[in-house]
Amino acid sequence: MAMKLYRRRRSYARVLGAVVMASVLAGCQLISSSKIPLNNNSCIFFNGDSEASIGAREHPRVVASYGGVYKNAGAEEAVARAVGRLVAASEDPSQTYKITILNSPAVNAFALPGGYLYVSRGLLALANDTSEMAAVLAHEMAHVTAHHGAARQQQEAAAALASKVVTNIVDDPEQVEAAVASSQRSFARFTQAQELQADSIGVRTLARAGFDPYAAARFLESMGRYSKFITARGDEKAAPDFISTHPSTPDRIARAIREARQIGAPGIGEQDRSAYLAKLDGMLYGDDPLQGFVRGRSFLHKALGSGFTVPAGFQLENTPQAVLASDGKGTALRFDGADLVASESLPDYIQSGWINGLVDNSIRHTTVNGLPAVTATALAEGWSFRIGLVRKGETVYRFILATRDPSEAFLAAFDETLKSFRQLSPTEQARLRPLTIRVVKVLPGQTIHDLARRMSGIAPARRVKLFTLLNGLDDEVSLTVGQSVKLVVD
Repeated sequence: MAMKLYRRRRSYARVLGAVVMASVLAGCQLISSSKIPLNNNSCIFFNGDSEASIGAREHPRVVASYGGVYKNAGAEEAVARAVGRLVAASEDPSQTYKITILNSPAVNAFALPGGYLYVSRGLLALANDTSEMAAVLAHEMAHVTAHHGAARQQQEAAAALASKVVTNIVDDPEQVEAAVASSQRSFARFTQAQELQADSIGVRTLARAGFDPYAAARFLESMGRYSKFITARGDEKAAPDFISTHPSTPDRIARAIREARQIGAPGIGEQDRSAYLAKLDGMLYGDDPLQGFVRGRSFLHKALGSGFTVPAGFQLENTPQAVLASDGKGTALRFDGADLVASESLPDYIQSGWINGLVDNSIRHTTVNGLPAVTATALAEGWSFRIGLVRKGETVYRFILATRDPSEAFLAAFDETLKSFRQLSPTEQARLRPLTIRVVKVLPGQTIHDLARRMSGIAPARRVKLFTLLNGLDDEVSLTVGQSVKLVVD
């Protein structure tokens, strides 16, 4: 969460709606096992401008949404060299690209019209060689050269117009619903076709540039495994989302393998693992220090000098706007901060209009580890909310928990989280250091478990799994002496 707090009346006017969205985030910016985007320009809505102007207009917003630009000489060189080779081998070598590494731990990459390419440092950290990173970039470049953004704009506008016409003319609600659903499915098929086309073009471009064409399938598989790891789904298979703008991961992997086989047998093309990992050595991993730290189930902010812990089963996600958490069962948490006028009381603030559906007489005074606090309940659009405000000087910290099933477990999760909020000691603050990627060589006799024990910033029980995921290994594989591997250390 950014250190900059939201101004009093600028804080989310409909913050409860934002909490509801946190419980269903599985689209453009987050990974899900059935929907793993290599592109999320479906999030951008166009208005008929030229492709170059669209990209130029949206670029500042994209950068701001993903924590700014990440500066790292090694990572920049690795990406630039790969893009140079891909451009020369692409279907339009005259196309120029503007490349941005986003300061985000999320595994993501996407493109905007006009040649704006984006890749997160989280994705670079997950890739294990230049060919895997290049596979993602080739896919995004294919969206640009195939002008998918403009085509998607036209299709989206046509679908919106069709829905509007049907809504205005047809009196039967069931017919309206069926027509709108049909339009949505048509648009989904259209965007899925774009993704599959970009996959095919990307694999062919990858091979023409001299990279391993099987890298696309390999990295998609890594993303699927990593998704299950961060969402704590284990081996559970998620049902495919038919309205998804991206085909399911197993289907994309199979198609990518078929595309690669048309080029040649496995073992062809350059992977460039050692050189790529050397460029990542020292790269920031996970949260930016200015945004606070997620350590297991705890969020700790060095500059603000405070932190809290979510209950077992919840997964934390730190974003520039707020800290989000979900238990994977429909309960979502949002934590952020806002300015508070010195003369304003917490009850006055909670009733100042930024909460929809506030239940009368639900406000209760309390304290949280010596700090003044209030709690309240809200009901809106079938959702139940528990709100907790903690005051520290002229700052109010806001906890909002949302669910459609307000059970005893929901109430207990709220109480446990709110009561965990505390001020950090100077020693705790001093110990908070950012995580980085450290690339080391495997020594004689070292095992996966030996190296995983050196990892930081994650629960000991999950270190082996993260080590194998970050290095593209199977749990039982034997390491080779001299092999380069990634560790996460502080």
